[in-house]
Amino acid sequence: MSEYDFDVLYLGSGHGAFDGAGPLAASGKKVGVIESDMIGGTCPNYGCNAKITLDTPVVLQRMAERMQGIVSGSITINWSELVAHKQAVIKPLPTNIASNLKQTGVTIIHGHGKFIDPHSITVAGKTYTAENMVIATGRRPHHLDIPGTELAHDSRAFMDLKTLPKRIGILGSGYISMEFATIANAAGAEVSVFMHADKALREFHQPFVKAVMADMTKRGVKFIPSADVQALKQTAQGIAIQYGDHQEQQVDWVLDATGRIPNDDQIGLEAAGVTFSQRGIPVDDHLRTNVPNIFASGDVLDKPQPKLTPTATFESYYLYQLLSGQTTDPIDYPAIPSTVYTTPRIAKVGVTPEEAADGAYQVVRNHIPDDWYHQTDQETMGDSILIFDRDHHLVGATEFSAQAEDAINTLLPAIVFHFSKQQMWQMAHIFPSESAAAWHKIR
Repeated sequence: MSEYDFDVLYLGSGHGAFDGAGPLAASGKKVGVIESDMIGGTCPNYGCNAKITLDTPVVLQRMAERMQGIVSGSITINWSELVAHKQAVIKPLPTNIASNLKQTGVTIIHGHGKFIDPHSITVAGKTYTAENMVIATGRRPHHLDIPGTELAHDSRAFMDLKTLPKRIGILGSGYISMEFATIANAAGAEVSVFMHADKALREFHQPFVKAVMADMTKRGVKFIPSADVQALKQTAQGIAIQYGDHQEQQVDWVLDATGRIPNDDQIGLEAAGVTFSQRGIPVDDHLRTNVPNIFASGDVLDKPQPKLTPTATFESYYLYQLLSGQTTDPIDYPAIPSTVYTTPRIAKVGVTPEEAADGAYQVVRNHIPDDWYHQTDQETMGDSILIFDRDHHLVGATEFSAQAEDAINTLLPAIVFHFSKQQMWQMAHIFPSESAAAWHKIR
């Protein structure tokens, strides 16, 4: 009989937890999951899934716009109906995730968990113990430390707006800012983006970012570089955003999209002896913290890998293999793709064009509208950059286009498994399709 309540106890129930917790319980381990909010964490409930539901009519709107003359009439977005649709899509998800976990044998514990020692976590006055712990608490929105910050809202609030404000000010120019600016603009709002510096989406190829920003500007989005926002102030006309050199702009609603910070400061890590910082929790190559029985996965980590759902899923499944005894190997991250869901999208994976500038790679550029397949819906924007090593293995790709995420996903196996040219020719994609169009370019 074990001296602990659980073999493995997860703090948090997002992708950094549930993708591994279920298989671990099914393997015979006694597993518990503690969650203070919605089961499934940010991504299913008020992140990826909700966002892409709000974005879907934007894609339809853009396609109809490109094909005017062949089709007639414009598409307008009914915001209140869209938000209701989003809620109908995502509402069942936490229940479904919880049901799947329970079916594998996972015990779900609701409430705020806090460590009291390396093997014990207290929830609502009750203590639960485990041989091994996994911290998967993710990240939360950052709030700009300025006067009037309480007047700003986060991304979760944006996705729950029943009525779309006429004038929206967005602070920051990362993923969330650019994606929500796209959606709000397409739905009819006047959008102003107050940038921290002079570049948006700094992790993406800047010529592609500038092309997307130029299109957004043409559609009415206002970008204010190096805005230096200093205060928010309630006025009779709405909210005044004070920035720059005594400048001011009136808006009706403010989205603070200045980043996300790790949920590592209110869970008793000091009592457990776990090292952490404002950047997150450092771990070794087995995702182990400085305390031998405590592991961490997902966005809460202090790591160079992108803080994205596929990363958290990969880490969670790795911990399932490690804690079930199927492996003792260190984690070996694959090439992890990332996308910003503007319209058009920007997506990338592997070696970047900037990294390939040293001349050690072959760089191939393609103008997406030149491809016949993309002429079927009259695309006029888009470019891709493919990066090969000296043996013609694809090692990197970046693209901006209407379907960039699908194109990069299609190319992913060639990068992860180092396909030779002969192996590339063994892949016979359905034709015509986005996959075939993307794959043809690397052969």
